[in-house]
Amino acid sequence: MRLSVTARIALLAIALALVSNLVLVAFIWRQVHDDAIDSLRRDTAEQADALVSVWRAGGMRALDQTIEEARAPGDLSLIIAVIDARGRRVVGLGPPVANIGPSSSVEFHIGRIGTSPPWSLRDAGYSVRRIGPLRLVSGRMLDDWEQVQRGIERALVLAMLLSLGLGIVGGLVVTRYVGRRLNRVADVIEGVAGGDLSRRVVSASGGDDAFDRLATRLNTMLDKVERLMIELRLVTDSLAHDLRSPLARLRTKTENAVLLADPTQREAALGGLLVETDLVMRMLTMLIEISRSESVSRDRFASIDPAALIEEIAELYAPVAEDAGLRFMTVMEAHPPRLILHRELVTQAIANLVDNALRHGAGGGEVTLRLAGQGGEIRFQVEDRGPGIAAEDREQALRRFGRLDNARSTPGAGLGLSLIEAVARLHGGRLELGDNAPGLIAAIVVPA
Repeated sequence: MRLSVTARIALLAIALALVSNLVLVAFIWRQVHDDAIDSLRRDTAEQADALVSVWRAGGMRALDQTIEEARAPGDLSLIIAVIDARGRRVVGLGPPVANIGPSSSVEFHIGRIGTSPPWSLRDAGYSVRRIGPLRLVSGRMLDDWEQVQRGIERALVLAMLLSLGLGIVGGLVVTRYVGRRLNRVADVIEGVAGGDLSRRVVSASGGDDAFDRLATRLNTMLDKVERLMIELRLVTDSLAHDLRSPLARLRTKTENAVLLADPTQREAALGGLLVETDLVMRMLTMLIEISRSESVSRDRFASIDPAALIEEIAELYAPVAEDAGLRFMTVMEAHPPRLILHRELVTQAIANLVDNALRHGAGGGEVTLRLAGQGGEIRFQVEDRGPGIAAEDREQALRRFGRLDNARSTPGAGLGLSLIEAVARLHGGRLELGDNAPGLIAAIVVPA
């Protein structure tokens, strides 16, 4: 059976959680074991020191009396015995014959202390001290400690099983949750691939988790794809419609030129053919430039000083405006820091706005190139005092091949503003058209 990706992720999470719990349980068990052994070692040492002190002060009789007083009813784990050189118990509590080597003293040791049951069946922690010709053995059987240890081990095993069960339940919940949200994204992608460009991913939580960010970016991409498809369809229809007239004129003029016998008239007719051909070429060139400007790599962007860019353009166009009898002004309302821009495209876009102002706003007498900043945005703004564009016509003016009625008598393909808008969009900005009362305000707005 082939598991889904979400199921495999859930199993991986469960496995990692199980390994983590095993390491944690092993650490706890080892820590509890070491603490218990250290505690027994300290108690045994203190007990041995006290008993040796009693023996030195009162001899064997005092030691025997102290051992009797230390005996607690029902306490079968206590070991306090005086043994001879052969390990036989002389007095005290412990095995009749101790399984202890000939060493004179043992600081602390864990092992089987007796040679007969029950002392030979269970471990004990004990120490050995020399008292005259005899030896003092003191310590405790590990019965109680082992019982506590078994209890801890059972609790840890139960905790492990409980953790594993909760991990499996959590994995199933995560698998179902993640799978449901991924399936929503997959359904939208399948719908878009099937031709329904209006499908969008709905945010389930409305928050800012990874799925919401994925949905936002996917919806943004689909918005752009839908817009490009609409523009492509509009461009295709408009291109066919707008090329029809110049091509028809081109055909008619060609037919007339062929029939002309007079060389002078034929030369004039051929000149008209060149004009029509140049118009078609400009339309195609502009479309290519728009397409290229929308797909420029960010690697070609560079740090640009906006004020210096405005001054360069103003220096270029001020003489042209003066020759046309216009007053050309440059206004710096803001001095923003350097921006990351595509220098050639932005320069061309601003220059196109100035060209439009010189061409369509010449009657107003002045053109202003303004650099402004507001609300975290920078505006490269061109203002004229011409007839302007009515508010209801601005959307059509920004549309590709969207020529206004009063502009159809002038040469052009209706693609200039579309190119500028594409450049602004490439930089995360927009192209705005406004009223200069009278005149037009055209601004490329980019993030600061």
